[in-house]
Amino acid sequence: METIGIVGAGLIGRAWAIVFARAGFKVNLWDVAPAATAAARGFIAERLPELRDAGLLADPPEAVLARIFPCDTLADALSGVVHVQENGPERIPEKTALFAEMDRLAAPEVVLASSTSGIPASAFTAALAGRARTLVAHPVNPPYLIPVVELCPAPWTDPAIVSRTRTLMERAGQVPATVNREVTGFVLNRLQVALVSEAMRLVADGVISAEDVDATVKHGLGLRWSFMGPLETIDLNAPGGLADYLARYGSLYSKVQGETRPLALGEDLIASLHAARRAVLPLADQAARQAWRDRRLMGLLAHKAGQDES
Repeated sequence: METIGIVGAGLIGRAWAIVFARAGFKVNLWDVAPAATAAARGFIAERLPELRDAGLLADPPEAVLARIFPCDTLADALSGVVHVQENGPERIPEKTALFAEMDRLAAPEVVLASSTSGIPASAFTAALAGRARTLVAHPVNPPYLIPVVELCPAPWTDPAIVSRTRTLMERAGQVPATVNREVTGFVLNRLQVALVSEAMRLVADGVISAEDVDATVKHGLGLRWSFMGPLETIDLNAPGGLADYLARYGSLYSKVQGETRPLALGEDLIASLHAARRAVLPLADQAARQAWRDRRLMGLLAHKAGQDES
């Protein structure tokens, strides 16, 4: 049984532990705060039966939980592993220090991957002796329910490391997407920023309400995008495929892009958007709605797993 090291046992770290343990890997779990490691294992123990009930866990929950080993030290967590998934704070100084320590402790053949949402690997691995084995493996929260993971190398990352990590993620049941070079926000966040920024702009301009713009995506674009990407979507929306679609609607795309302007996230805009959301969902109900979201994602993922992609 190969071992994965999970460094950082917070929201993303505990989710990665589920991903790898569910796939049959042994997981070494460590956090600088021992209480976080204990809390993570408790969360996992509660979540595994739900996954089993949803048909997303092949093995009994207790068997999966038994593959997760809390560790007392970082050195213990990195002992005997083939891959390390780091989930520390989103701050460059902390990541630089942590990766320096991991590079010192981990065997030379071990891949060192970061779950960072937006910091390029080049920002915290440049000085490492083993920098060729580092990359970003950015998941979508929670990765045990949303399987895509962006693999983004630094300029000095060995291509074999990217290939090896892609294979590992596929074995773990994830869907790797390779980002060929570093760009701000990687790819998923850039796509999300484009849509969310336009949604906020339309609400701010009085074109539509916050509730109705969410409904437009939830009951419109989101239905198609749950099983197709944007390029496949337009390819199927014209008899002659993508080129035919753009021949028909390319001028509309150009016009809309010409009207698009950078959105200033000022205090008034943020306050009005936040108030619109609180009118729909009081903060006291946020945790319950998050649990609802996860149950819906379980159902969607179980449905997709049973479909023939071809």
